[in-house]
Amino acid sequence: MSDPRTQNAHVHEQVVDGFGTVGIRRLDAEGDADVVHAWVSEERAAFWGMNGLTRDQVAGIYAHMDTLDTHHAFLAELDGVPAALFQLYEPTADRVGEVYEVEPGDVGVHLLLAPAGEGGARPGWSAVIMGAFASYVMIGLDRRRAVVDPDVRHEKAIARFLRQGFEAGPVVTLPEVDLPDVYLPEKQAQLAFLRREVAFPG
Repeated sequence: MSDPRTQNAHVHEQVVDGFGTVGIRRLDAEGDADVVHAWVSEERAAFWGMNGLTRDQVAGIYAHMDTLDTHHAFLAELDGVPAALFQLYEPTADRVGEVYEVEPGDVGVHLLLAPAGEGGARPGWSAVIMGAFASYVMIGLDRRRAVVDPDVRHEKAIARFLRQGFEAGPVVTLPEVDLPDVYLPEKQAQLAFLRREVAFPG
């Protein structure tokens, strides 16, 4: 994955009729900690896995991620207002790579939308933001396929991905990860895939 930390300001920007300018920029682990901590602390974000963490713990997780070459975090903004948290990772460097056959050009994606009433969170926003991310990942970064791994219980997220053109894959068990810098419990996940030719036909 090309390293977005070498780029300034927005790594991707596009104007969407009826919404405004969508910009994607690298997450500032400390500077954006208040916003991100507020989002991940909500009950609706329980599947994100950070409920109960302090602001400084959340900042520390993203500061650690910023040292990695295989995992990157971003904020999407609508006219400069934070509206979604977006993470990219190399599947071969993540536990998801243990449970499916990784293809050349694959990239893992995690997405958390802002709470209703913040940023661009209004009807149609999820499709707009996912479209912007798809354009950045598949056109800007020249990736061929995106993989997502929402918890099988997170029916809203699964439905959102399927509406966006993702194809449902298998239900898998993601193994527990217990490292000094990160702990992830075992998870039943619904894999789904979006190929570039589906997102951008022709």
